[in-house]
Amino acid sequence: MEIEAEYSFNGSRMSCASFNIASSLNLHRCTKQSVSKPFGLRHHCTFHKFSSHFFETLNLSSTYHSFGLDTPSRPFHSVFKCVAQNSEPSPSLSVATKSNSHRVTVLVIGGGGREHALCYALQRSPSCDAVLCAPGNAGIASSGNATCISDLDIYDGEAVISFCQKRGVGLVVVGPEAPLVAGLANELVKAGIPTFGPSAEAAALEGSKNFMKHLCDKYSIPTAKYKTFTDPSAAKQYIQEQGAPIVIKADGLAAGKGVTVAMTLEEAYEAVDSMLVKGDFGSAGCRVIVEEFLEGEEASFFALVDGENAIPLESAQDHKRVGDGDTGPNTGGMGAYSPAPILTKELQSIVMDSIIIPTVNGMSAEGCKFVGVLYAGLMIEKKSGMPKLIEYNVRFGDPECQVLMVRLESDLVQVLLAACRGELSGLSLNWSPGSAMIVVMASKGYPGSYEKGTVIENLEEAELAAPGIRIFHAGTAFDSEGRFIATGGRVLGVTAKGNDLEEARDRAYQAVEKVNWSEGFYRQDIGWRALPQKQYVTKG
Repeated sequence: MEIEAEYSFNGSRMSCASFNIASSLNLHRCTKQSVSKPFGLRHHCTFHKFSSHFFETLNLSSTYHSFGLDTPSRPFHSVFKCVAQNSEPSPSLSVATKSNSHRVTVLVIGGGGREHALCYALQRSPSCDAVLCAPGNAGIASSGNATCISDLDIYDGEAVISFCQKRGVGLVVVGPEAPLVAGLANELVKAGIPTFGPSAEAAALEGSKNFMKHLCDKYSIPTAKYKTFTDPSAAKQYIQEQGAPIVIKADGLAAGKGVTVAMTLEEAYEAVDSMLVKGDFGSAGCRVIVEEFLEGEEASFFALVDGENAIPLESAQDHKRVGDGDTGPNTGGMGAYSPAPILTKELQSIVMDSIIIPTVNGMSAEGCKFVGVLYAGLMIEKKSGMPKLIEYNVRFGDPECQVLMVRLESDLVQVLLAACRGELSGLSLNWSPGSAMIVVMASKGYPGSYEKGTVIENLEEAELAAPGIRIFHAGTAFDSEGRFIATGGRVLGVTAKGNDLEEARDRAYQAVEKVNWSEGFYRQDIGWRALPQKQYVTKG
């Protein structure tokens, strides 16, 4: 059912998004749930049955907020069986962690390109015994990186717990945001199963942009000024006062498509109508955030969090717009590269000190500790050169995860278990030198309507086009003849490593050009901000 959830922040309520989840949940308060050793003690918010009446909702539509670095602080089952192939050197962990004397069976929740990359990295971990992926996809199943469990309902907590107990799963890694917002991590942790991913309450950092903005308000985290609306007329009046360009965001989860960067007032009005009048995003769009347009360069910053401590991952940069030169509508991501030159060591330190650490401390202070990946979408402002928070995701980004996982050399299983135990302090990660790039191949028409079931061929040859190529599958299946077919919008992530970014780019596009898929397309300029422009001809 749909519920309106409120969060209590030291006595002051924060209204959050509406979530469509299977059962009635009270997210108003959090209680501490400890997990027995050897997994260490940490606190998670646990669910309580919703009472017969809803908590009254705070009206936030008339509040105006502006933030900066100098803002004063405020109080406040069919199974695909595959043979795992270890063709690359095994990674190692630079800092010793506990309980690494036995090998662990890992369950990855999800079935996209991000999950394929996680399976790839986990399967290479010396302390990993086996990787299972639910539901997985055809590419994961055929790669040898995991055994796919296609009939496990990942939204049925009891079924997932039963599966983990029967298969002796020692670590669950939740990939997508939706199961996290629905509370899967809560149920797994309560059952004593080590789970890398935040509770439903902490996942509101992504599940409600309004919640995230209010957290920024209370803990002086730099972000764009904004107002929140449920009334379309009031939203349009504010937009007219502010002028274009301006940004319109659906409050809830919208599969990466709920953001409109409106360059004209007309575009902004249309976005408001789409969300608040037409209901194109369902309950996710029942509240909108109207946000100032920040001019600058976007970058992605990732940190692993154990509830109290955070350690940064390598930097990456995504390409959200569908068209070359960052034109056209926003997507889930059309390509990425790592490292991102825009995120200098100095800027990374600023991001940790002004954005990540205040967020971790703030969530802990509110009784909802965050355990998992904090993915900060940043804008490095042109006028100041300083970072501002655009949005939070509570899981590895897609496609950034792919370039990070091919560069990671540490034992990912031990790293994630350390996060589950609250033992990240003092731990550091090893990364391969050089760079990595991913070029996403999508179905023609994406992010709008597109045809499903189109045949993709020549993938094995594409992976051999150059050294260091990995093709991660995001939306594929097998047809009756055993051929790969496209089942989604973003379908393939052609990923390459190189000694530098230019070599990684050239290798990735060499592989892309080998793929035979007439109904696919890709951006020809991934990496254009960091490299001299070089265009690649899109086939088909």
